[in-house]
Amino acid sequence: MDENMENSIYDEKHVIVIGGGFAGINFAQQILKNPHYQITLIDKNNYNYFPPLLYQVATSFLDPASISYPFRKLLRGKRIRFRMGEVSKIDTEKRTVFINDDPIQYDFLVFATGAKINYFGNNSIEKNALPMKTIDDALRMRNELLKTLEMATVTQDAMERKKLLNVVVAGGGPTGVEISGMLAELKKFMLTKDYPELKENPGNIYVIDGGKNLLAQMSQKSQQRAYLALSQLGVKIKLSTRVLDFENDIIRLSTGEVIASKTLIWAAGITANTFEGIPETSLGKGKRMITDQFNKVIGIDYTYAIGDSSIQTLDRNYPDGHPQLAQVAIQQGLNLAKNFNAMSKGEESKAFRYNDKGDMAIIGKSTAVVDLFKKSLFLHGFIALLVWLLIHLISLVNYRIKLRTLWNWFEAYVSRDQSLRTIFRS
Repeated sequence: MDENMENSIYDEKHVIVIGGGFAGINFAQQILKNPHYQITLIDKNNYNYFPPLLYQVATSFLDPASISYPFRKLLRGKRIRFRMGEVSKIDTEKRTVFINDDPIQYDFLVFATGAKINYFGNNSIEKNALPMKTIDDALRMRNELLKTLEMATVTQDAMERKKLLNVVVAGGGPTGVEISGMLAELKKFMLTKDYPELKENPGNIYVIDGGKNLLAQMSQKSQQRAYLALSQLGVKIKLSTRVLDFENDIIRLSTGEVIASKTLIWAAGITANTFEGIPETSLGKGKRMITDQFNKVIGIDYTYAIGDSSIQTLDRNYPDGHPQLAQVAIQQGLNLAKNFNAMSKGEESKAFRYNDKGDMAIIGKSTAVVDLFKKSLFLHGFIALLVWLLIHLISLVNYRIKLRTLWNWFEAYVSRDQSLRTIFRS
């Protein structure tokens, strides 16, 4: 650990945290009462939000306020400053962060900047596909999906209607499985209620994944159950297949097959955010910053990275780095906060060890798959759905949005409907 950190008991140190997601907000909230630290939280948005539920905003089951909360209200009355803006560069020698060329000095810097969509250099997909990483992405997707439905109701061209109603989801991980399941539920139970013109719906929902199984990181039982549940909802699943190109409403697959569609949802990969001033030698797989067992960035003093920003290979159970999951981000944020608090007292730091609490995915509104205790316990169906609901409710940052989200879920589950299918233009 930094020698300067060991002396922090004697005077107040300025800690800048870049990113207010799972990792950043958990870190900041755990050290804000420590009088030895002055904290500034920087984020490009003025709100914290819950990425695992973005797909429910995109499919009109939740409104954005159900998964987001303003930073200034969340941090009201606490010893922490908030600054909205995007970091343009870092000067690690002078320990200065620049927000649109406005310099702010720090004693310690913590990167909790998450990840962005990885298009793997495919320009046509980046230009034409719908990503789902931010609330802006989710709202854009909701608008686009609703607009294509409106266009499908008026076209007299059968091929054009099918093209409008075909939806392709690239990526068979939790995000891809969950959004395709929700779209299938919409098609099966709600579409003809709101759009009687589409009673004879020729469109299909596809999930495309380059691997041999859906939910690659989960147990074989979860993979099989997810495949069965999606198939029963009418989703067409294509494994060991990649999306190669998306131009002029034509999606080309690695098998040679083409799908006519106006909608490609990209959930096939992420890469870490990078910043001017952080050398390439400090970056590892997926552009994540290489950190030691205490989450200190290798090769840069006074600098730490947590969550999706970090790749740590010193955890014996994860020699290739930890998975980029919410639980990893939360645990790394909490562990780093404990180390900062310990070091302010002259105590030893504790190496990070990830406690795998399990993986889960929901399929539609009535079933889920859950792996607990390092995949030794498998749950599915309604019980798994209740576990999924509980874990996600607990993870929301404020009791008000917990109650709002719980009510929206209850209403949607009972009625198999929701009243949020509204197109708003910014």
